[in-house]
Amino acid sequence: MTVTVATLGFPRIGPRRELKFALEAHWAGKTDAQTLLETARGLRAAAWARQAGLGVDHVPSNDFSLYDHVLDTAAMVGAIPAGYGWSGGPVDTATYFALARGRQGAEPADACGPGCGHDHGAGGGLPALEMTKWFDTNYHYLAPQLSPGQTFALASTKPVDEFLEARALGVPTRPVLLGPITFLKLAKAQDEGFSALSLLGGLLPVYVEVLQRLAAAGADWVQIDEPCLALDLTPFERGELRRAYGVLTHSVPGLRLMLTGYFGGYGDNLSTAVNLPVDGLHLDLVRAPEDLDRILPLARESLVLSLGVIDGRNVWRADLPALLDRLEPVVARRGAARIVLAPSCSLLHAPIDLDLETGVDPEIRQWLAFGIQKIAELAVLAKALNQGRDAVAAELEASRVAAQARRTSPRIHDAAVAARLAAATPAMASRASAYDRRRPLQDRRLGLPPLPTTTIGSFPQTEAVRKARSAHGRGELSDADYEGFLRAETARAVAWQEEAGLDVLVHGEFERNDMVQYFGEQLSGFAFTKHGWVQSYGSRCVRPPILYGDVSRPAPMTVAWWRYAQGLTARPMKGMLTGPVTILNWSFVRDDLPREQACRQIALAIRDEVLDLEAAGAQVIQIDEAALREGLPLRRGDWDAYLAWAVESFRLAAAGAADHTQIHTHMCYSEFNDIIAAIGAMDADVISIETARSRMELLDAFVGYAYPAQIGPGVYDIHSPRVPAVEEMTALLAAASERLAGEQLWVNPDCGLKTRKWPETQAAVANMVEAARRARALSGALA
Repeated sequence: MTVTVATLGFPRIGPRRELKFALEAHWAGKTDAQTLLETARGLRAAAWARQAGLGVDHVPSNDFSLYDHVLDTAAMVGAIPAGYGWSGGPVDTATYFALARGRQGAEPADACGPGCGHDHGAGGGLPALEMTKWFDTNYHYLAPQLSPGQTFALASTKPVDEFLEARALGVPTRPVLLGPITFLKLAKAQDEGFSALSLLGGLLPVYVEVLQRLAAAGADWVQIDEPCLALDLTPFERGELRRAYGVLTHSVPGLRLMLTGYFGGYGDNLSTAVNLPVDGLHLDLVRAPEDLDRILPLARESLVLSLGVIDGRNVWRADLPALLDRLEPVVARRGAARIVLAPSCSLLHAPIDLDLETGVDPEIRQWLAFGIQKIAELAVLAKALNQGRDAVAAELEASRVAAQARRTSPRIHDAAVAARLAAATPAMASRASAYDRRRPLQDRRLGLPPLPTTTIGSFPQTEAVRKARSAHGRGELSDADYEGFLRAETARAVAWQEEAGLDVLVHGEFERNDMVQYFGEQLSGFAFTKHGWVQSYGSRCVRPPILYGDVSRPAPMTVAWWRYAQGLTARPMKGMLTGPVTILNWSFVRDDLPREQACRQIALAIRDEVLDLEAAGAQVIQIDEAALREGLPLRRGDWDAYLAWAVESFRLAAAGAADHTQIHTHMCYSEFNDIIAAIGAMDADVISIETARSRMELLDAFVGYAYPAQIGPGVYDIHSPRVPAVEEMTALLAAASERLAGEQLWVNPDCGLKTRKWPETQAAVANMVEAARRARALSGALA
């Protein structure tokens, strides 16, 4: 018997984002559902074959998704809210995409059918499910909506279908299911005080049926993901885990279950996890290397241990000889047959293949490993453990040399950056005056009406914009012609905003490829890829910068574009920056330096840009911290330390601004209740947040805290193509005004509009401005 290799999940998007383009073609009405499904089938087949060819013994199936695996699980168990046109039976793609993206009302007569998922213009329709972050990653999942009395029934056989699909291609797989406890904990309870975990008894029979069908189809192992085991669980929740796995294990005898936790250690859940009646247990030994020593004395002899020794969430090449030093005693103690080597988590969070990158600096490239290379590293480790180190001597030596080169490279450390950071004082993280003194100065300077309207920053990156950027990158469009094109796009956007009646404008960010990459490209210490895409949600993919060394700002990054845009209008033009915490959390971060130290380096670089924008005349500067909450550690005991340095980093970036300069920030989908004090401590003058899908419920945190500054609660969901009516936005503003004072409120979309199209953007913003006008009139009448 030998040590085997598993991958817990593989990227869905395809090496060249084939899924993205197939989805968007379908949503645009250019292809039918069958064409989309054929593309998906091809991507799955290629992924299975590639993993098997690289030596993976446990190839996953059902890790693929057309949009989101949590939504897939909701479809599997029939958790479809009323109103989406589903009355039982299989969940079709029309219903699936309505849940993911919303459904537009008032379909034209020649539309391809109700709920087709295509964009058909303005109207009523249905909103998408609420979207939020998947644990502490930058992946977004769709939160299932559950209510008291919720019933479940098998409504999608996707796990079985894809297992049989792979088997027909000659690839035996280990199907993956999202565990029932994690599914219920991630769900959104529709009634206050209702616990979704109370539905476990009704949910388990559906899981049992799926497992029975998988066993009948020939599966011998099934991977069940319970990342909730990395969270603080109550005794009741641990009891529900024991109850669930008692039912699942005993209902399908002979089928072996691999329980998979990741994104952190088991902590005080370890005893529960190791004693569950499962056949295997996965450990994330990248996030929690200490779990290995903790579990060895506790694990029963028959328990298979899946050791997550390769980082599934970062891009750094592993030091394989050092890992073998750790693994060899474990294999000797447990036996090869009871050891599986794996990434720390699904490779969903990693780019696919470093071999596609031909432009990365060779010195930096030798330090990297993407998904395919990580699988190859696992195969080398397994071969060394099974056959001895001599069998892979060349690979081990190459790994050792690369690790040593990275440790000693002069490109990593900058003495000037270290000196500046050491010289930073606590006073640099505080504004000159408190908010109540700044507010009147800003109000007099800006002269804005009540309920001022604005947008979050970006406008649609049209096909023309993307083509021009691509042509410029290939050298087919000169610098001058490209700048002329961008200036024309900016001028049109500014003129349209004036015509639409917005109060505070943005320049549209047409020159920016991504809100993090754009800044990283102008900062020292960052490297970039051309094909290093990872999925954020649905068809939305990002290429995170690679933060490999010390960070500084060689020159101004945004001042010229702000100055040009402000010169086109008399209305205030926001300076648009990405905050240090978001740049950190949305990058692949170096692992040789504490994250807080890297974040402070970035903060000082952004501080320089704030001061330069202010000197150029900017009255409003937005420093987006969209990812501040997603970096929150999963365990509450670690929160205070993270929030202390995260808030300090934001303040270090912003606090150099004068009192009369209005500092905005923006945060994406987050549960704010637990961190509201930290948000207040950021001391921003205005915060905009995504609240449309929650129907303003997220504002409750700001009410309970008595948040003193101004808030822009999003009044329409930019992740959906539907255009909400004026009445819908007016109702949301009314809901917001019931929670906060009118003088606190701004009116804006949920987030940036980069991924939307111009017709829907123009229609939605026009409705938003009209909603603000009506709300002003109503508040005046009430006054």
